[in-house]
Amino acid sequence: MTPARLLVSSLFLPAFFLSTETRADAAGSSVLYFPEDVGNPAWVKPRQEQQLEEGKKVSVFHNFTFTDIQPKSGMDFLHRIVDDVGLDYKAVHYDHGNGIAAADVNLDGLIDIYLVSQAGPNGLYLNQGDGKFADATAAAGVALPDVIGVTASFADIDNDGDPDLYVTNVRSANRLFENLGDGTFKDISERSGLDYDGHSSSAIFFDYDRDGLLDLLLTEVGQYTTEQSRRIQGTPTDEKLENPPTYYVGFRDAFAGHLKAERERSSLIYRNLGGNRFSDQSEALGFSDLSWTGAATPTDFNNDGWPDLYLLNMQGGDQYWVNREGKKFERMTREVFPKTPWGSMGVKSFDFDNDGDMDLLLTDMHSDMSEKVDVDREKLKATWVEQNWSATFLGGKGKSIYGNALFRNDGAAGFTEVSDSMNTENYWPWGVSVGDLNADGWQDALLISSMNYPFRYAPNSLLLNQQGERFVDAEYLVGLEPRRDNRTAKPWIALDCDGIHADSKDCAGRDSDLTIYGALGSRSSVMLDMDGDGDLDIITSELGDVPQVLRSNLAEQKGDKLNYLAVRLVGTQSNRNALGAKVTVHAGDQKWVQVNDGQSGYLSQSILPLYFGLGDQSQVDRVEVVWPNGQQQSFDKIGDGNRVIELTEAAEG
Repeated sequence: MTPARLLVSSLFLPAFFLSTETRADAAGSSVLYFPEDVGNPAWVKPRQEQQLEEGKKVSVFHNFTFTDIQPKSGMDFLHRIVDDVGLDYKAVHYDHGNGIAAADVNLDGLIDIYLVSQAGPNGLYLNQGDGKFADATAAAGVALPDVIGVTASFADIDNDGDPDLYVTNVRSANRLFENLGDGTFKDISERSGLDYDGHSSSAIFFDYDRDGLLDLLLTEVGQYTTEQSRRIQGTPTDEKLENPPTYYVGFRDAFAGHLKAERERSSLIYRNLGGNRFSDQSEALGFSDLSWTGAATPTDFNNDGWPDLYLLNMQGGDQYWVNREGKKFERMTREVFPKTPWGSMGVKSFDFDNDGDMDLLLTDMHSDMSEKVDVDREKLKATWVEQNWSATFLGGKGKSIYGNALFRNDGAAGFTEVSDSMNTENYWPWGVSVGDLNADGWQDALLISSMNYPFRYAPNSLLLNQQGERFVDAEYLVGLEPRRDNRTAKPWIALDCDGIHADSKDCAGRDSDLTIYGALGSRSSVMLDMDGDGDLDIITSELGDVPQVLRSNLAEQKGDKLNYLAVRLVGTQSNRNALGAKVTVHAGDQKWVQVNDGQSGYLSQSILPLYFGLGDQSQVDRVEVVWPNGQQQSFDKIGDGNRVIELTEAAEG
């Protein structure tokens, strides 16, 4: 077996995906490197035209548009990268980027946004209404300028009615902030027991023992960094921080790390003890999962009322853990899911076919990295994986799906994988955000999809749900692509070839400044009604750039034909956020089911009302809620839709 087949990093070399570079002298002595497939992809217009033509043949409603209003929104957050994603690019988990979380932080009825940067300060933006946001980071005390960030989750850990904030980091303590209710947060990390210091990824709050307090699953990626630390050097000049943080340099063979037992780490389950204190109960619960896990989701596929866990594995088989009445977790993966994606990155459980049970959509990023794929093959499974990567690297043959998976829940018959027939395959996907973007009563999916430097530009994928029969490609139909001003690239690396970067391979033979462009690309997203007009908007987290603030004009286009209901839950006996509640909305002869799991996009957890598009129904008969503690409650005579309703859990007995 050749080293090339064992050492997968050979497939991630920059030259592998870059087309022939074009060069142009800029002002002064600067030289620009601007690859054509990054800055001017020839395939964009033909793909747009093809999708628009195909859109004429589909029945799913798509007569609405998203507009990126970021320049006028006040959300001027700039995501910054470490040099392992730029100047010293290597195939290491830093390029997975960062999350974005949403919640009504100040309880004014408007959804606020928290964005995580890889290097440099995070950002809290308070919603001012009408698509405007104000930077409240400094006043709130949640900037964290000196850490290498990963993601954030909102959850009311103390049941006092406001969302608290948990931020995960790379090799610095994770941070838990208590919301003080006045627009500020208090760092309670150390005494909370949640100040884990490692290679943390996502944080999933859920109540595994149904005691009314939110517990935590903290996913842990295996060790992908060395002991060498370094300050960031290659950031473009106008984006430099005065005091950039240091980061731990990644292993050159980071993507072969799952072959090395010494780099394995287990995800952790913490029990909420009350008083803002948590205790690691992983061992007591029989939970030991060494998957290279970026993301996970709570589920209840066996419908016993106890939240189970589905953990992704970005380099191997996923894992499904069944909760045995809050006393232990039992691994039941192959009994329920005989095959799972090999390189899972994003997950969302939702009822895509409106049959009343929860299905499961998974994205597979890493299988797509096994071979250079042209745009005409992006909708295909990566069937070439087993030819390009060794059985040792893959962990054996016959156990994996090499691409996205959509598991349709067939009840007692188990799950059927239907991704190809439902058209949910795409290329380079990260996470999934789900919501009824056209309010027709069927939930749609946004697959955040991209790479950046040193790869070509790739679009996000929007899938409109055609009444549960299939998903329709729609990113060009509704204006998510092309991006604002046809942007596909930006200055990614700035080198001083006559100074600190003189020894760089890119400076060989040059003594001038050098700017290298990289492709734009999203990493996470959240769907929310940011302007209160009754339709769902989208905000993205961009690697190395400002977010997209994508405002929908669906409400304007549909007018009085827009029908929806937004449901905000308040737990009393259960946790205050009612995470884990199952909600069924009845209108006429139709019903819709959603589970309030808080999972809003790649890596992140948000506290948002559940949004139900009602299609042609303007009146709601009743809403049924199964609360996280098992209590069932029916709210009758809801009446008019097109509003946010608040449902409060009744006292038992």
